Amino acid sequence: MQMDSASSGTGAFGRRMMLGGTIGLALAAAGASAGRAWGDTPFHEDPFALGVASGDPWPDGVVLWTRLAPQPLAPDGAGGMPPYAVDVQWEIARDERFRSVVRRGRTRAVPELAHSVHVEVSGLQPGRHYYYRFRAGGVHSPVGRTRTAPPPHSRPKELDFAFVSCQAWFEGFYTAYRHLAEEDVDLVLHLGDYIYENPIDAMGGVRNVPVAAELRPEPMNLAQYRNRHALHRFDPDLIAAHRAHPFAVVWDDHEVEDNWARDRSKVDTEPDQDPAVFRERAAAAFQAYYEHLPLRLPNRPNGFRTRMYRSLRYGRMATFHILDTRLFRDDQPCGDGSRSGCTDRLTPGRTILGPEQEQWLYRGLGRSDATWNMISQQIPVTQVDTDPGPGQTFVMDFWDGYVDARQRLFKEITDRSVNNPVVLTGDMHRHLAADLKQDFDDPESPTLGVEFVGSSISTSKDGMDLDPSGAKLLAANEHIKFTNFQRGYVRCALTRETCRADFRVLPYVTAPGAPVSTRTSFVTEAGRPGLQQA
Repeated sequence: MQMDSASSGTGAFGRRMMLGGTIGLALAAAGASAGRAWGDTPFHEDPFALGVASGDPWPDGVVLWTRLAPQPLAPDGAGGMPPYAVDVQWEIARDERFRSVVRRGRTRAVPELAHSVHVEVSGLQPGRHYYYRFRAGGVHSPVGRTRTAPPPHSRPKELDFAFVSCQAWFEGFYTAYRHLAEEDVDLVLHLGDYIYENPIDAMGGVRNVPVAAELRPEPMNLAQYRNRHALHRFDPDLIAAHRAHPFAVVWDDHEVEDNWARDRSKVDTEPDQDPAVFRERAAAAFQAYYEHLPLRLPNRPNGFRTRMYRSLRYGRMATFHILDTRLFRDDQPCGDGSRSGCTDRLTPGRTILGPEQEQWLYRGLGRSDATWNMISQQIPVTQVDTDPGPGQTFVMDFWDGYVDARQRLFKEITDRSVNNPVVLTGDMHRHLAADLKQDFDDPESPTLGVEFVGSSISTSKDGMDLDPSGAKLLAANEHIKFTNFQRGYVRCALTRETCRADFRVLPYVTAPGAPVSTRTSFVTEAGRPGLQQA
């Protein structure tokens, strides 16, 4: 990949970032009181404890993010900040020492957004690295690095990116993020489950760190969702990955509640079974999500209403069509779960994207002149039969519960002659590579594209190479070519001829410090849909 000489590799910036301070046992002191010193007076504690981030790169700019939170886990969700606005300065430069500053400005961190800031910088040069930082109360933030997208009509020789998902803080360490911070990629896609809403035990699960009682219950209101985000963000490895690369993020279910669908909660004994109550809960979750991630203004929620689906163009190499498979879907058929013989999943007109998002996606796919059309979303599009016997059993939360929606998508891909569709997916807590077939029950059916599913960062703990469920998937689905149940992420390299996916794995996450390796790699060729092992 062509890189500027000032920012090739991780360099000095990368080395200093990797050797930065750790959080230690700060979780135990989450409720400690802080001095009230604001404006130009120095903070008594680091206001940038949650780090910095950048996201959604365009050819001429990116969004820069931070949240002022000297006490990130204060029980009231305010992060130790006062109930009024605070001035924040920002600057972006060509070099990490800020000798060549190209843009700077001032914004306000307001309590209504948990003192988070989302600065949309424009006027930058396409396809190059920049460095950025913030200043508040006399304190400078850590330095972050970002990269703009290439010119809209350019043809880059190569595009490198990674995608991640599913990071239950209490089920594993974020060592995968430490390794990802050292990768040489242009973009990281986060495909959902940035937080987990599950109750947490007093010692933080496998992390064995004391967690204040106020932080343990399942979140239901804005303060609780803010703290759950802060708990997941308050991690040096995740902070390092955000500092190293721009992210493009989209939610799945656990940002609100497991398997929610439109305004329907998961069936349980909680008070949000009433859709009106659930909408209030979801609105709080949506706001906390926006407050903690580098999203642009069009993605800011207005109560229960928001639009998270969008696209990113990387010259004529790739367009990323980023989908939301939660907010607009019909309820899962047959009571959710895994079902055999569920005919409701075949009902015509069922939707997982909603009519407006469907039409937006079809138009985008049809108009795209990119070599690669990356459909970035949350749950498996490919058919996933979990029964290796003569019958078939499907997970109703997957696209298998919305068969007509999948067939509409496949018809549009065929009718519009979409260039090289590649689906990128999270959710499953396993690596998986599959061919997308026009008819999954006919092995001779045409292959329309491929799907790469990435494993979790930490959810499901250590895992193993081939677990019993994975063996069943390979036995029941001829179009699924590979699966692995270890933790990790997927690193992809695009050229004009090939799309390569490297499935990166860690041997364990229940203790820190695991190494990373590539378990296997698959390639699909432009103009020849289908998987080949590299």
